[in-house]
Amino acid sequence: MKIAPFRIEQYFAVHEFTAPHLLSSSDAETVSVASVLALEPDATDRLGSLALGYTQSAGAPELRAAASAIYTTTAAQDIVVVSAAEEAIFAAYHALLKPGDHVVVETPCYESALQLARSTGADVSEWRRSADAGWAHDLAALERVMRPNTRMVYINTPHNPTGALMPRTVLDRVIELCAERKAWLFCDEVYRELEHDPTALLPAAVDLYEHAISLGSMSKTYGLPGLRLGWLASHDRAALTKIIDFKHYTTICSSAPSEFLSAVALRHRSVFADRSRAIVLANLALIDALMARHADRLSWVRPNASTIGFMRIAGVEETDGFCAKLVADAGVLLLPGSVYDEPTHVRIGFGRTTTPEALRRFEAWLLQQS
Repeated sequence: MKIAPFRIEQYFAVHEFTAPHLLSSSDAETVSVASVLALEPDATDRLGSLALGYTQSAGAPELRAAASAIYTTTAAQDIVVVSAAEEAIFAAYHALLKPGDHVVVETPCYESALQLARSTGADVSEWRRSADAGWAHDLAALERVMRPNTRMVYINTPHNPTGALMPRTVLDRVIELCAERKAWLFCDEVYRELEHDPTALLPAAVDLYEHAISLGSMSKTYGLPGLRLGWLASHDRAALTKIIDFKHYTTICSSAPSEFLSAVALRHRSVFADRSRAIVLANLALIDALMARHADRLSWVRPNASTIGFMRIAGVEETDGFCAKLVADAGVLLLPGSVYDEPTHVRIGFGRTTTPEALRRFEAWLLQQS
């Protein structure tokens, strides 16, 4: 198995823990262990008495039950717990795909969604969205790349890096195209429940199609990436069994304390989602003002969900150098769009309470470049 370099993580490995002002992070503001435990009166005692043994490969029953409550049609048996979304992507692709299969991946995307599909030996086609079209979904383009042997379609809504929700009409058509081939729809929903307008929440793919696989995570909307926990939800029990069998060769099972804390958090998930949304909306107002002041230099298709957006810097055709100079001069970290094969853009994150100061320093530096 050959896997291409993971450019996003290589970039963060260099800068994430040294740059003083992070302005590209995709996770929401985090909280302490004590804050999670305070949500249930006896949680601290229960965690203290938790045995540190192996857990079930499919996940702790109480965590699977808590995750299943996110959806409208699932039970605990429809959930498989994984050690973060990265394991979910790796295991789902390698458990379900083989050389000769055809896969369609919506791009630009989080890099592993594309590269790990290629690593299976499957034939991978990109359904690429264009900045020139305002990142709109081109359904005719999707229909052109679909084949009779298409076994899986990967989509991401809300979308990394644009922060855009997929319109319901587009989602319905994607499902129709998958259903015609009985193909899996692998829907990355790690930013779900962080719509900027809560009434815009899309149904989860698992609630719409029997061969859908919905991916969820503790990291993004809920701001708990240190738990390193995620899950896959599907009514296709045969697919879930294959994923569990593959997981026996990766992590086998997840961390017992992480499963416990994740279950507590998910039972109170609105606390985390509402908190994250409030931070995001406050920071978006600051970004709107910044972009109005620098409309000649900064532009984007304004995101309507998640903690991230994709910004164009006027006159900059390769943002790698722009980002390198910014972090060297001002200690402010943006993510160059080259890691998404979109070199004229940068990813900006606005899910942290430190965002206002990072924006202030970014603007001060930007003015110095004029």
